[in-house]
Amino acid sequence: MKKLGISIGILAALFVGFILFIQNVNINRLGADSYFVKITTDGKEIGDVTDTGEKWTRYEYQLEAINEKGETKTLEFTSQNQLRHDAYLEVFVKGENEVTSYEEVQQAELPDKVKKKLK
Repeated sequence: MKKLGISIGILAALFVGFILFIQNVNINRLGADSYFVKITTDGKEIGDVTDTGEKWTRYEYQLEAINEKGETKTLEFTSQNQLRHDAYLEVFVKGENEVTSYEEVQQAELPDKVKKKLK
């Protein structure tokens, strides 16, 4: 009986740990390279219709991105909304050019080599 209680306690702790991990870690950013972009134009509007007839719109951006080392590459990604002009984004890239996630950052948070190139 005591072993059963210990086993249930361990399983409960693992379950709670798993839930906390899922809530606090963006899996799309694990193992991804970090690049930075500045939004200078509106995204290209792309509309589509689902099988159920629901219409939705997304916005496609193709921008020059810079990593912490100052290396550049052109990245293409989409957003559900138009992004704010002059906003700086940290873009997470897996593989050659697969953008998996992004978040807005302040100019003060940019690495020095990036600040010089993204004025």
